Amino acid sequence: MFKRILISLGIFPATAVSAFAHLDPTEHGSLLAGLTHPLSGADHLLAMVAVGLWAAQVGGKARWVIPSAFVSVMAVGFALALAGALLPFVEPAILASVVGLGLLVALAVRLPLASSATIVGAFALFHGYAHGGELGTAAAARFGTGFVIATGILHAVGIGLGALAGRHQIIGRTLGALTVMGGAYLIFA
Repeated sequence: MFKRILISLGIFPATAVSAFAHLDPTEHGSLLAGLTHPLSGADHLLAMVAVGLWAAQVGGKARWVIPSAFVSVMAVGFALALAGALLPFVEPAILASVVGLGLLVALAVRLPLASSATIVGAFALFHGYAHGGELGTAAAARFGTGFVIATGILHAVGIGLGALAGRHQIIGRTLGALTVMGGAYLIFA
């Protein structure tokens, strides 16, 4: 089954198109643009809530480690973009993250904590890079603070949804399947 997941994750980036669903930081102010950026695009919204859902499914330390890994590596991706580093396939990787994270939730995949953190970190690198690439003339520190806060809130929403689902795994798995469908829609729409 893990092999099928990896194959699927490899196929989706090749077929993905840009999502282009974000506010212009110059029009909305630095902090506000950072706060609204993850909320204004379905790609970011779905992926970040899915991180929280998966963390809740895994439970224990994962509730903090998985979202923390995402936020930390997202900040690294942001810094790479600000430094002018080139990172290929950013939009396809972001869209693949929606499908990939949705699959992890839908299948209730349990991996060692380090592996889970590495997976979300890999996806987070591209999300952070996209944030940095769309910065425009906004102040980097304020914009970055805003999207880190918004990301944390979205992770908390996912953890909360996972906690509400509790022992009813079908709810979490259904939310994961809906995330996969949302990702597929973004890819093929």
